[in-house]
Amino acid sequence: MSDLLNYEDAVKIIKSAILQSQYVAIKSVNESQLVLYFYIGKYISINTREKRWGQGAIDIIAQRLETEMPGLRGFKARNLRYMRSFYEEWTFLDGGTDFALTSAKSEEGGNLPILHLQVQNYDEFPLNDFLAIGFTQHRNIIESVKSLEERLYYIKRCAQEKYTVDELKRSLVSDDYHHQGKLPNNFERTVSSGQRAFKAISAFKDEYLLDYINTEELDVRDRKDIDEKVVEKGIFQNVKHYFLTFGKDFLFVRNQYHLDTFGDDEFIDLLFFNRRLNCLVAVELKTGKFKTSYLGQLSGYLSFLDEFEKMPHENPSIGIVLCKDMNRAVVDFVIRDYTKPMGVATYKTAKDMSDELLAALPDIEDLKKIISDDE
Repeated sequence: MSDLLNYEDAVKIIKSAILQSQYVAIKSVNESQLVLYFYIGKYISINTREKRWGQGAIDIIAQRLETEMPGLRGFKARNLRYMRSFYEEWTFLDGGTDFALTSAKSEEGGNLPILHLQVQNYDEFPLNDFLAIGFTQHRNIIESVKSLEERLYYIKRCAQEKYTVDELKRSLVSDDYHHQGKLPNNFERTVSSGQRAFKAISAFKDEYLLDYINTEELDVRDRKDIDEKVVEKGIFQNVKHYFLTFGKDFLFVRNQYHLDTFGDDEFIDLLFFNRRLNCLVAVELKTGKFKTSYLGQLSGYLSFLDEFEKMPHENPSIGIVLCKDMNRAVVDFVIRDYTKPMGVATYKTAKDMSDELLAALPDIEDLKKIISDDE
């Protein structure tokens, strides 16, 4: 029996080594591909921008590559132009390799230069994150975002949260960069550690796109029931998409979380746990405009969570009121008098969004299929 256990340990160790090796290999391939695309982009940029090539050269080169290397993917004319843009948008990453002027001599026994990226005059550039995300993610960021600071924000989020292309598009559509750290809150006063207060502010946005919630599409027998419970139902049925909206540090505990408040029953609309903040997060959903009474209700819930539900190693709970609209000045004024860490955010649903925004989001039928498959 002990031999069997030893074999199981061996399998786990070998499996872990294989998976780690595969991850390193994939990461290395992605990095090599990005560097290659960067310098191909440089080569194309110099020869087209300086008029060394004639008109239509990129299309001709792409056709020749397809003919001479059947099955080659990623080198059509459109992608070659993307590579040129990739280089031109990040020229300060040029490691100094004169690839653009080097003729290919490998077939004659010579060696092509070793390509690498090197940050010039930018000490805090997240090069590892830059090299960790795919070319398609880079292309979407370049096309959607123009300022360097904003681009670096999305690059870091892509790398650190391992965004897929669709997840990145959702983040860009939601304009997460401009909604970060702007949540009306009292964290600086109520959270014990200054560093943790900063993390808490960074963990939440001041507006969320709950695009999969459309009250007209939900199966509601009585139209009077269209209130926060309907919104909650929409979130609960689409919980995977909701996680993407809030962030991957959030773990779902349950909806309508029961609190026995000295004989009275109270229910928190949605309860999460945030791994990075190491605390419970209570979310109260309101379909109307913010009311001051919401903070009192939420503060009571947090008191009960901290007293009866919080584990000894966990930090005090945080509460978020999620409503359709708010007067920020009112929120900032009243929230300062509360001793429990709370914030107020707004949300939009499908019917609130512009046509441009809706075009970038999943179709309601696709979402219904996803829900059906999950069930």
